[in-house]
Amino acid sequence: MLFGIHWDASGTAIHFALSILPILLIGLKVTVEATILGFILALLLGLILAMLRSVRFKVVSWPAWFLIEFLRDTPLLVQLFFLFYVLPLYGITLPALLIGILGLGGQYSAYCAEVYRGGIEAIGTGQWEAARALDLDRFTTYKDIILPQAIPRIVPSLGTYLVSMIKDAPLLSAISVLDMVAASTIIGDQTYNYLVPLSMVGILFLLTTLVVSFLVHKLDHKLPKTGIPMK
Repeated sequence: MLFGIHWDASGTAIHFALSILPILLIGLKVTVEATILGFILALLLGLILAMLRSVRFKVVSWPAWFLIEFLRDTPLLVQLFFLFYVLPLYGITLPALLIGILGLGGQYSAYCAEVYRGGIEAIGTGQWEAARALDLDRFTTYKDIILPQAIPRIVPSLGTYLVSMIKDAPLLSAISVLDMVAASTIIGDQTYNYLVPLSMVGILFLLTTLVVSFLVHKLDHKLPKTGIPMK
């Protein structure tokens, strides 16, 4: 029994698969929740890091550059283990799912920061010069001029990282997050049948990533490449 749901491994493979499907769907919900919240964090933190890195003052841009490189060049699993095992030694104990969200969001914020930077640098210098001529501050320039033009260009790259994050989410099972991969291994341990649950997990991941890729593709075609109209 898992999540209060019983399964029956005594029948056919199809009967067994149907009996464990509700359990795996609950695990899929955990995976999707961690991915969505982690991706929102990555988008916000990545934008902040990209903007800090573009600052002319090295005392600001260099720490941002170092943090991006550190997050991008160290394994996600090591970062998760650090948050899960080391922080409690200093009196900081967080729920496993929250740690997973922070870990996913932190690592992918570094990738998103580079995507943002590429999109921002693709905007012509004339846009910046026009903003300065209008005496607009840097925040208003980013908000009303630069980002509305940059974001439509980087949607495909951000979508690629979203799909990658979905596929990295099973690493959260290493810190006791009960996602569908963890649920499938528990079922396999108790029934000695790993083929059915793990095959179902693979199918569910495939369907999830296909749906996300389709939505990103539709969004990419819907957004005007000339820029998002600002009211």
